[in-house]
Amino acid sequence: MARPVTLFTGQWADLTLSEMAQRASDFGYDGLELACWGDHFEVDRALSSDGYCRGRRDILEAQGLDCFAISSHLVGQCVCDPIDERHKAIIPARLWGDGDPEGVRRRCAQEMKDTAKAAALMGVKVVNGFTGSSIWHKLYFFPPTGQADVDAGFRDFAARWNPIFDAFDAAGVRFALEVHPTEIAYDIHTARRALEAVGHREAFGFNFDPSHLIWQGVDPARFIDTFPDRIYHCHIKDAIRRLDGESSILASHLTFGDRRRGWDFRSPGRGEVEFEEIIRALNRARYAGPLSVEWEDTAMDREHGAMEACDLVRSIDFAPSGVAFDAAFER
Repeated sequence: MARPVTLFTGQWADLTLSEMAQRASDFGYDGLELACWGDHFEVDRALSSDGYCRGRRDILEAQGLDCFAISSHLVGQCVCDPIDERHKAIIPARLWGDGDPEGVRRRCAQEMKDTAKAAALMGVKVVNGFTGSSIWHKLYFFPPTGQADVDAGFRDFAARWNPIFDAFDAAGVRFALEVHPTEIAYDIHTARRALEAVGHREAFGFNFDPSHLIWQGVDPARFIDTFPDRIYHCHIKDAIRRLDGESSILASHLTFGDRRRGWDFRSPGRGEVEFEEIIRALNRARYAGPLSVEWEDTAMDREHGAMEACDLVRSIDFAPSGVAFDAAFER
């Protein structure tokens, strides 16, 4: 089993899709995971123009590339979040509108429904993204946060996302939440609770990304083993902790790339993630989807990193055995 190796275009949105496809092909990738920002995949155009999705496919196919997933992290973030001026920078003006928080949330919810339809037109079965969270900012429990507040946050998630998941069901597409700080699910316990909140419906699963788990102290392979039937997509991304007695795991309000931070992202293979254990866990889960590189490393040239990461993923991936290793000894 050779899983497709793809590259997420979210960190390359400054390039046109044509430029991105050419580079990804040169780097050795099998396909692209298209971000729903920049010009890579525009949901409104996919729904309004009959030839748009075919045109996206033509660009990819000209470079020998495929597409297995699209990603709408930025719009999804706004569905449950307490909206402020930071959100204005990550969504189109047509979704921001007058900036009224509830209006933004409702327009972004409709955009996520439309994204399911657009994904189906593109011929992909998975949309990756974020959900946002009305309770992430209450993480520390001071001022005192009761369980009633937390319960209300998960109910809010279910109320806002269940109608979106209805649209995903209708389109024959699944939504894969990238379990991540600031989302309704950021570790194993909260992922389990998010599933419970929406009744374990099939439309909702996870985009597994080890980089967001490792720095929190969560075992990425254990996450896969806990939710083997809910791993709808997989990111290959790395991170490292640098807790030196001065830095905090909370990152000290320092920007990514600042060497004083207690943790940071690294190019795959250059951090703490044990990809060997992840591949073995994916094999146990019988995951056959793409291994999609989400490349982030502020200290490395991105083209060097993307090419190196592609080679790494091909070197670490392997198929599970169909027989016991000692079967040849049996009579």
